Amino acid sequence: MGIFSKIKEGLKKTRKGFVSQITNLFSSSSSIDEEFFEELEDILIGADVGVDTTMKIVEQIKERINEEKIKDPQDVDEILKEEVLNMLHFDSDEREVDDSLKVTLIVGVNGAGKTTSIGKLANRYKQNDQKVLLAAADTFRAAAIDQLKIWGDRVGVDVIRHQEGSDPAAVVYDGLQAARARKVDHLICDTAGRLHNKKNLMDELNKISRVIDRELGHPPHEVLLVLDATTGQNALNQAKLFSEVTPVSGIVLTKLDGTAKGGIVLALADELKLPIKYIGVGEGINDLQDFVSEQFVDALFSNSEDLTEN
Repeated sequence: MGIFSKIKEGLKKTRKGFVSQITNLFSSSSSIDEEFFEELEDILIGADVGVDTTMKIVEQIKERINEEKIKDPQDVDEILKEEVLNMLHFDSDEREVDDSLKVTLIVGVNGAGKTTSIGKLANRYKQNDQKVLLAAADTFRAAAIDQLKIWGDRVGVDVIRHQEGSDPAAVVYDGLQAARARKVDHLICDTAGRLHNKKNLMDELNKISRVIDRELGHPPHEVLLVLDATTGQNALNQAKLFSEVTPVSGIVLTKLDGTAKGGIVLALADELKLPIKYIGVGEGINDLQDFVSEQFVDALFSNSEDLTEN
């Protein structure tokens, strides 16, 4: 199955959910009136797009309809696609530093798919002939260290780890030293996902960032926030909190294949102004895909029966 088909298959629930409701609205409405817009708002809000983002999309659609003097509800379909695409488009803001070693910090709550995402990312880099090393800096839970080791063994990459309760920054330091000694291309660092004490989380992430800054001469190349798409607006709340405690550069949105709503993609992009870098569209090791906005929108609004394109 090609990448496009894999993303399309992963978005099947969302397509059959709110996208099919929108399609039905456009095809069954006889005119573009206030009732039409109210129903569109209800569908978008119900799909986890969020009230603020929904109102923004609808206002932009109204402006386009007036400017382009559109009368047929079915013609609104293309406008919606274009507005969604505009909302999801970000210029690359990845830290451009000419380093032989690239360091990525992974943050997010436990249960969002953080460890699994790290394993899948490591697999992607390794498939691109990069030498990868993992650092198990979520020392708060022994299970987190063990899970990362399992993924490391599965993918075939080494894991730098200390005992449960160790200083996470010390693990990252050892990871950096090992990465340099072994001429590694990419170091991926796991971090603790507990949220009950924001100050502790902030202190921990700040300390890790200071260690990386001191050793590399600059902050991590990327700080990726892992969020679970099936948690809807709760994922947005988590994103806001993590953005307050650390400079997040992008989002990894997992379990997108498990939700019929999927509008959380728009809410995250619009409200946080953060690019979505990767999406999880299945449980397989190769089911973490690059998020390409054009590809995503095409897959989202495409015919659900045809899954043969590449």
